[in-house]
Amino acid sequence: MIQKLRLPVLFLILLMAGCRTAGPGTPATTVASFFSKYQGRSGFKTMDWSADLLERLALVRAAKLLGGSELTNAITGIRKARVISFAPVTGSAENLAQQGLVQEATGILQGNRYEPISAGTALGNDYKVSVRANGDRVSEFAAIGQLPDVTDSFVLVDVEGNFTRAQVQALTKYLPQIVQATAQ
Repeated sequence: MIQKLRLPVLFLILLMAGCRTAGPGTPATTVASFFSKYQGRSGFKTMDWSADLLERLALVRAAKLLGGSELTNAITGIRKARVISFAPVTGSAENLAQQGLVQEATGILQGNRYEPISAGTALGNDYKVSVRANGDRVSEFAAIGQLPDVTDSFVLVDVEGNFTRAQVQALTKYLPQIVQATAQ
């Protein structure tokens, strides 16, 4: 009896794993492997940012003018930020969007236990934000969206640091502007 159950259970597990991380080629399993997989490919642009002291001071000053203490504290909590964007430039690059970049990235976040905090529209933009958190303390957040005015585009933003959920929401209000500045 146990022998007969093993094959269907194994098949079911393999089927579920394939659905969770659908996407072009061999699916990435972590956010870092997603960046590695697509970095340098046609149509993709990546940006890594690790704030040094002078950059943080300038950003904190700007944040005080723009958004108050939640935004200021969020900026000081950033350790590392990465953005990968995709805009189709060739026919084969267009196929990537059709093959499921969004589904692959979403599968990675679900598989690595990122918790969705809101639909993008609740934050005033089109990004779906997920966090890695312990209670109210957030160690990392990721946002999936599109480039403004670019059909079949894709953006994944990954930010590591020490935040509250309110600070993450303050930062994500500015995601469209940040992405637009880094994708040019």
